[in-house]
Amino acid sequence: MPTFRPNAKKKANRRPLTKDGDKSTEDKVEAKLEHNRKVKAAEYKVKGNDAFAAGDWLMAVGHFTQAIEEDPTDHVFYSNRSAANLKLLRTLDAVEDAEHCVRLAQDWAKGYSRLGAALWADRRLPEAVEAFDHGLKLDAENQQMIDSRKSVLEEIEKEKPVEAEVVAEQPVNLEDREPVIGIDLGTTYSAVAVWDISAGGVRILADEGGNRTVPSYVAWGDDGERLVGHRAKAQAARAPQRTLFDVKRFIGGRAYEAGVKEEMKRLPYKIEKVEDDRLMIEVTTSEGSAPKRFAPEEISAMVLGRMKEIAEKDLGREVKKAVVTVPAYFNDAQRKATQAAGAIAGLDVLRIINEPTAAALGYGLDQQNAGCTEASYVLVFDLGGGTFDVSILHIEGGIVEVKATGGDTRLGGEDFDSCLTDWILGEMKKKGHSTDEKARAKAKKAAETAKRGLSNSDSVDIEIGELVGGEEGVLNVTRAHFEKLNKHYFDRTLETVKAVLKDAKLKNSEIDDIVLVGGSTRVPYIQTMLIDFFGGKVLCKSINPDEAVAYGAAVQGAILSGVRLSKSTELLLIDVTPLSLGIETEGKHHSIIIHRNTSLPCTKESTYTTTENYQEAIDVRVYEGERPCTDGNHLLGEFTVTGIERAKRGEAQVTVRFALDSNGVLNVTAIDKKTKAMNTCRINNACKGLDAADIQRMVNEAENMKTADAIFTEKQEMKSQIEEAAYSLSDDKCDELLDRLMAMNLNETPKKELDKMLREAQRMKDA
Repeated sequence: MPTFRPNAKKKANRRPLTKDGDKSTEDKVEAKLEHNRKVKAAEYKVKGNDAFAAGDWLMAVGHFTQAIEEDPTDHVFYSNRSAANLKLLRTLDAVEDAEHCVRLAQDWAKGYSRLGAALWADRRLPEAVEAFDHGLKLDAENQQMIDSRKSVLEEIEKEKPVEAEVVAEQPVNLEDREPVIGIDLGTTYSAVAVWDISAGGVRILADEGGNRTVPSYVAWGDDGERLVGHRAKAQAARAPQRTLFDVKRFIGGRAYEAGVKEEMKRLPYKIEKVEDDRLMIEVTTSEGSAPKRFAPEEISAMVLGRMKEIAEKDLGREVKKAVVTVPAYFNDAQRKATQAAGAIAGLDVLRIINEPTAAALGYGLDQQNAGCTEASYVLVFDLGGGTFDVSILHIEGGIVEVKATGGDTRLGGEDFDSCLTDWILGEMKKKGHSTDEKARAKAKKAAETAKRGLSNSDSVDIEIGELVGGEEGVLNVTRAHFEKLNKHYFDRTLETVKAVLKDAKLKNSEIDDIVLVGGSTRVPYIQTMLIDFFGGKVLCKSINPDEAVAYGAAVQGAILSGVRLSKSTELLLIDVTPLSLGIETEGKHHSIIIHRNTSLPCTKESTYTTTENYQEAIDVRVYEGERPCTDGNHLLGEFTVTGIERAKRGEAQVTVRFALDSNGVLNVTAIDKKTKAMNTCRINNACKGLDAADIQRMVNEAENMKTADAIFTEKQEMKSQIEEAAYSLSDDKCDELLDRLMAMNLNETPKKELDKMLREAQRMKDA
């Protein structure tokens, strides 16, 4: 409690009394001056009362302050200034004045009434009750103090924590539990898995063609049909501007980010900047139609929807709940955007977990099944098509604890492909061939095939005829040349490994196992590099690198769904946050509240104060990153808390609380300790996500597209039936019917018109 400092105005020197007790002339002058000061103080008091009555409380404080300077012995002046400060919500100043008032007049009941009111406003409720109690001893019939005391006691009762009612969980048969699928939403390929109750383990689900991984591609065919997966990828070289891929690299991103700008340059489809620097993908969905715009979340939702569809066909029931994985180095905006994509796809995303952590769950279960119980440090090296992560975990007794993590959300097999693609186009340009978007799409496809071939061979040949029709010859690519082209990418992965080891405070010799995850870990140079760095240690390949992440997500889904089988319940996951989180303080300093590699979930808080006298609001700017200056970090969002305590600089106290949930999604709350004014972080600017209205609109559009897809499938079936009937007719009638059919745009032709044609064809067939 700040102590009261008396007025520092010097008094005139006093002379001692004379021997006969008469006052000296100087004493008489001092007495006259004292009288004049009291008169002047009374005048200031009247002016202060008038200003108070007029509602000009700041003016009233000024007049009462002048009265106190003239006569600091009058308790009423302090009482009045306390009342004016209280009107200005300067609660600490109001308490200070009221305390001085009761020190000067300990038997004045109104002073304790004033003190009680000030303490109440300053949220020091028990002290307010004590002040009212003291005042009521002096004036037991004071109804205002009686009522105020009662109100404060009611507030104290309301603020007591309420014990939560314990509700017993109702047992549910395992077979009746709603399944929770695990989805690896990859940059280039995605996979879906589920815990199979009958088999007591995870099962990777396959599509209609038996494929256990599905390309993360979305496209529109010539007739406007929406394609997702293998069919979409198959048309990439033929129609690059209608084929979307690598969208995961943009989700939750902003147009001003350097990485986003670089990505936009290499893609054949168009990406537009809209309000708040958000990104929209523009694509023509059919020949001659106007372009449509989709948010990256919508395209990712289409891939998630495909995974949902595969699961529902396999399980024979509707699926609504999922665990979805993201790269460990995904920031808050990217995680929220992934959750929004799940909602648009009609999925309740129960948990978002880091990809290497999901792989570690699968690895931990695999080790338990093998009977391994010894403690071990495991390094998960996750190099996928578009992202790269490294995590170090400690596994002991079924507890999987992440010790440190690091990575790059823009490094993966796609970058290796791009390097090789650029080389192929350079060679074609030397031969005088075109290097337009279609040529690049064909070169990209050839580069991906060559990269896969170089995992098993020292060299591969690329047929020039695959790139330019009618041309003969080959381009020979050696493994050594491929490694030279991509060496700087390979070196970046090793630098990340070293950094994560440092964060985990471990030496490379202390790592027991190295687990490879992601299709790009099949590159021989990567494996050789890791073996050399870890002193010849054998790399773990017991789990499929393409399926490990979906496998682990399904394990987490089983636990969340309540499956209580021996193996799944023995696993406990403790993940960490990949980046430090904090707020900006004076001088653009990054004040960290949650340090990176803190275990999840977690809640941390710090208390901050004001930089100016009587501030009425405080700005909270939230950042993530490791730089001491906020200029070098990533702005997550900002908001303002208004109605804070109006106190002198450095006296108000605002607590900022960061709550990071198990999905790695951050919620920020700032609350003034005295006034209880508060606000929560609504992500703005750098990572303003889709709001509820946007998501609902996209959910509705996704449902409409689903209906349109079903209608299109029906139309295709009817078209096939018409063709079948036509081939049984005479040549003239057959050609006529097929010509009419060929002239139709299936996407725009009404279903009833096709139905009419089908009935007509069947009548002619039966005639």
